[in-house]
Amino acid sequence: MTKKLIITKNGNQLVNLTPEEETFRKQEEQEFLALAKSEFDIAIDNLRIKRNTLLTEIDWTVLPDSPISNKTAWQNYRTELRDLTNGLTTVEEVDAVIWPTKPGA
Repeated sequence: MTKKLIITKNGNQLVNLTPEEETFRKQEEQEFLALAKSEFDIAIDNLRIKRNTLLTEIDWTVLPDSPISNKTAWQNYRTELRDLTNGLTTVEEVDAVIWPTKPGA
């Protein structure tokens, strides 16, 4: 049985939860676990943040008035970045992602 800490001015004391409190605690724990992110969710979120940052940094390369002469290469690079997360289902796959090479790099 789970215990709870009762704090009083005369000292602290551990007491058993009532059946109602125990039921409520289990429900809260299940709700928390349902909302908690898995390792994969955290890994894929971090990958997307890095990928989105790279995309934002090069948005200008595909604008109609961009001075870049090899727009097709930049468009392909952007497509490769956008497709980077497709099919990833495990942390190991996320960790093994090979980033595309920036044109001219």
